[in-house]
Amino acid sequence: MKYALENIKVLDLTRVLAGPYATMILGDLGADIIKVEMPVTGDDSRQFGPYVNEESAYFMSLNRNKRSITMNLKEEEGKKLFREMIKKVDVVVENYRPGTMEKLGLGYEELAKINPKLVYAASSGFGHSGPYSKRAAYDAVVQAMGGIMSVTGQKDGKPTRVGSSIGDINAGMFTAIGILAALMSRNETGKGQKVDVAMLDCQVAILENAVARYTVTGEVPKPGGNRHPAIVPFEDFDTADGEIMIAAGNDVLWSKLCTTMGKEELINDERFKTNPLRNENYEILRPLISDVIKTKKTEEWQNILDEAGVPNGPINTVDKVLEDPQVKARDMIVEVEHPVAGKTKMPGIPVKLSDTKGEIRRPAPVLGEHTEEILKELFNYNDEEIQRLKDSNIF
Repeated sequence: MKYALENIKVLDLTRVLAGPYATMILGDLGADIIKVEMPVTGDDSRQFGPYVNEESAYFMSLNRNKRSITMNLKEEEGKKLFREMIKKVDVVVENYRPGTMEKLGLGYEELAKINPKLVYAASSGFGHSGPYSKRAAYDAVVQAMGGIMSVTGQKDGKPTRVGSSIGDINAGMFTAIGILAALMSRNETGKGQKVDVAMLDCQVAILENAVARYTVTGEVPKPGGNRHPAIVPFEDFDTADGEIMIAAGNDVLWSKLCTTMGKEELINDERFKTNPLRNENYEILRPLISDVIKTKKTEEWQNILDEAGVPNGPINTVDKVLEDPQVKARDMIVEVEHPVAGKTKMPGIPVKLSDTKGEIRRPAPVLGEHTEEILKELFNYNDEEIQRLKDSNIF
């Protein structure tokens, strides 16, 4: 086996971000992703800029390792063909509003009758149960409702949306995890199941210490800037030429930080000996650290702190991230040759498997690029049969 998921075939009905991110993960790990798109328009994100030779860079960054087939599922002939395809695949993934697939007669219950081994994954804003189930949602909506905006931003500032679309991306990752778990279960039972992932659920799941802090203390967490709410020092400091993040996450690291700053007297200072004490006396401690850090340049502090083993790092802009030697060494920025857009750069594959390595095998597809190829592969259709389907307006 060359790839971890090379024998898994996925029908991908998703669009925009959460669903395509999930299927991209599966594709990167070797699954055969057949992206089913509406004729003419395709995935909504094909209309999102920026563009390279009229191809969406946004779309290309999320849909590598996929093949595209166009199919109108509102037409009876399209539904019939889709049902036939269900017999040939392991997984179907959709991120429509709950009830949409059922209205088409293509919900999980119906498809499971056709293929009992099918893993059916549904990623939606609020899930397939609960009072909000039928509501529409986008990333910004679930970031707002899920609490993460309320703890993000500068101290005493307004709640702030996380810069990356974390509401969608987390849902995509959890959907991929759910699919893998369902496939593992199928290996034991021979039976597929439904994977129901809600963007709002995923936001609640990553609230981390915010839930713990509120349930224990009764205090509602608020934005705190770049400072960690429970660990000190764990935030950014001004240097002579910029900023640096310093994370002394335990008492040993605190001791090392004090030594590197030439402030050994702080190690056993009764006000700062433990993390709870450093939190309690934060307003006194921060200026003592800040005054020292601003005396040297960022790179100088990086070298000093690295040598001492104290976690630290500059606050990189995106252009610097792309040039970072560690990012390059881990192949986290890759160049892909697209048939229309030419050479494009995108994030690489973060999961590094020792034997069944992930790989970007193909660029994002042009709309409907593989329709004939897939039909011939799955059903051995000849040119006349494909032309008949074309004439029925389902492609």
